[in-house]
Amino acid sequence: MKLCRFRTSNHEPRVGLVVEDSFVLDLSSAGILSLESLLEAEDLRTQLENLSTKPLPRFSIGDIRFCAPVERQEVWAAGVTYLRSKKARMEESNFSATAYDRVYEAERPEIFFKSLPQKVVATGDAIGIRKDARWNVPEPELALVLNSRGSLVGYTIGNDMSSRDIEGENLLYLPQAKTYSRSCALGPFITVGVGESEARSWEIRIQVQRSGEIVFSGDTSVSKIKRSFKELIDFLFRSQEFPHGAVLLTGTGVVPPDHFSLEEKDAVRITISGIGTLENPVIRV
Repeated sequence: MKLCRFRTSNHEPRVGLVVEDSFVLDLSSAGILSLESLLEAEDLRTQLENLSTKPLPRFSIGDIRFCAPVERQEVWAAGVTYLRSKKARMEESNFSATAYDRVYEAERPEIFFKSLPQKVVATGDAIGIRKDARWNVPEPELALVLNSRGSLVGYTIGNDMSSRDIEGENLLYLPQAKTYSRSCALGPFITVGVGESEARSWEIRIQVQRSGEIVFSGDTSVSKIKRSFKELIDFLFRSQEFPHGAVLLTGTGVVPPDHFSLEEKDAVRITISGIGTLENPVIRV
């Protein structure tokens, strides 16, 4: 089952339940006014199954605009969880290579803050590349959707935009390379009712189009994430409180070649087989 946030021309953002991959049921008519409250439910799947049978207003997906599937949830990210990502990080920086190698093998994962919820970009809206960076790349990632108790309640698609030249210059510049205007996109759906074993069978694909031509494409499998979802979640919630829940990006296993950098007006398309497709044009910020 898939949840979303959406708006029509006449309404503020609402919570929707996707049916038949073609329509969205407006859950506000059933008293569901926030995504956060729904994700806190103990019996979410049962509640959604019951809602799907009610005569709620429905909208064609082509007639609505999707919003980012976050309200007050902070977005965090885990790094160097794929072997490919470790190798790429080591290649981009002789200065920090040992740190990336060590964190891949260490008990404690790399976890960093990515975005405030109000800064998250929805599908269809523009993602950004930094004006002061020369080497900007998309990072397609599975994102774990967590409630305030640290329970894994769903999955969405994330794009953890990165300025690799800034990060490669000095590891201490990581916040500038990762956290800036329009650097995080999520959506369009949250898939719920799926366990980790099924999610690990999903494939992640990315395409970058420039002037109508594909200039980069790649794919990987969620199964290649080294750490378990529980392990990542447990470290995120150590000595932390998330009263509104959180979203945790799980790292990227698709790394463009060193000569590739995003350009303004590119279009990035990320698909995860169990969720859907996140699409964003690129602007310079």
